[in-house]
Amino acid sequence: MDTIRIVGGKPLQGTIKISGAKNAALPLMTVGILTDKPFVLRNVPKLADIKSMIGLMQEMGVEVEQLDSDGLCIQATKITSTTAPYDIVRKMRASILVLGPLLSRCGQAKVSLPGGCVIGQRPVDLHIKGLQEMGAKIELEDGYIIASAPDGLHGADISFPVVTVTGTENLMMAAALADGETKLINAAKEPEIVDLANCLNSMGAKISGAGTDTITIIGVESLSGTEHSVLPDRIETGSYIVAAAITNGELTLKGTSIDLLPSFKGIMEQAGVTMTSVNGGIHVKRSNDHTRGIDITTDPYPGYPTDIQAQAMALMALSEGTSVVTENIFENRFMHVPELCRMGADIKIHSNTTAIVKGVDSLLGAPVMATDIRASMSLVLAGLAAEGETNISRVYHLDRGYADLEDKLQACGAEIERLPSN
Repeated sequence: MDTIRIVGGKPLQGTIKISGAKNAALPLMTVGILTDKPFVLRNVPKLADIKSMIGLMQEMGVEVEQLDSDGLCIQATKITSTTAPYDIVRKMRASILVLGPLLSRCGQAKVSLPGGCVIGQRPVDLHIKGLQEMGAKIELEDGYIIASAPDGLHGADISFPVVTVTGTENLMMAAALADGETKLINAAKEPEIVDLANCLNSMGAKISGAGTDTITIIGVESLSGTEHSVLPDRIETGSYIVAAAITNGELTLKGTSIDLLPSFKGIMEQAGVTMTSVNGGIHVKRSNDHTRGIDITTDPYPGYPTDIQAQAMALMALSEGTSVVTENIFENRFMHVPELCRMGADIKIHSNTTAIVKGVDSLLGAPVMATDIRASMSLVLAGLAAEGETNISRVYHLDRGYADLEDKLQACGAEIERLPSN
């Protein structure tokens, strides 16, 4: 497996173009299953998960054509297979998003239970329960979800006991072609949900309330094609904001908006990071020589994003004072802590949900191992600020979530390179 080598201590200076959001692009790609018309998607990030989703859709007979560096044309003229096999689905959890569209258009689906990063159980029972309320018959057999709706899906009022992003997306897509009205209560409110609803509506769907906790979908008989641009990646945006702060650098992030990160913005300002909106982007730098410790509690949007918890913890490891990080979304999302401690961070975990971070004067480069997408980015950030050389293994996680990482950082003065496996 490849390794990323970083020699730290160099302030980042320059401009970084933010890619399209992975967490928006993946559900948007599965929208193509809902229509037999051409569906063009722009601003698609170059990521391993995108390649996996392309492979999965092609397995089902969907034509996917690369239009240019960031464009895809998806056409599902005919679905030749309604099975999403384990060998593909195990690579990423987002594969579960084909379940709703397949069931809605074809009346049947066989989808392997998903894999992906080991950061918690993240069960799909809420997807299954919601589809059952819409009339689907579902069984679990040999690690597969086997679903059928021979008479089609019908509208229903579905109340989620806890907020689920992919559950909201799956049921929104399923309801787009269902008979009657569906209400999703306690729905996720992320910008990616709004982006998905906007795309579906441009195809003729009737969806209202996206971005609130109640989404109403009135089913239509068919959807047309459309052209849609994926919104900017707010997690990548937040990660590079931390990169500027942790290296005491100055970056302009193009093609994004701080409005995508309301809670994160407030927390970073408390830490001493200045973020200024500029034409088509954000200008980022420290307010003072040192950042300050802050308290972070992750919550569903618009709360602080769990996907920028690990990155912020790397910054807190070098900030003045003590920080408290509380993780409310996933039960196993402190796997980066032992690796940061190998670099000299002073972090203690309490009750698996709380980490106490005491700022230190410096981190030291060390061999470390990535455990998931966002944890791997926290190690990159720590390596950029550390004294000496850091070598990060298992970097395939980074390839799932950060497009052109080394190129973007090198262009801003970082000493970073990928070392291919022997």
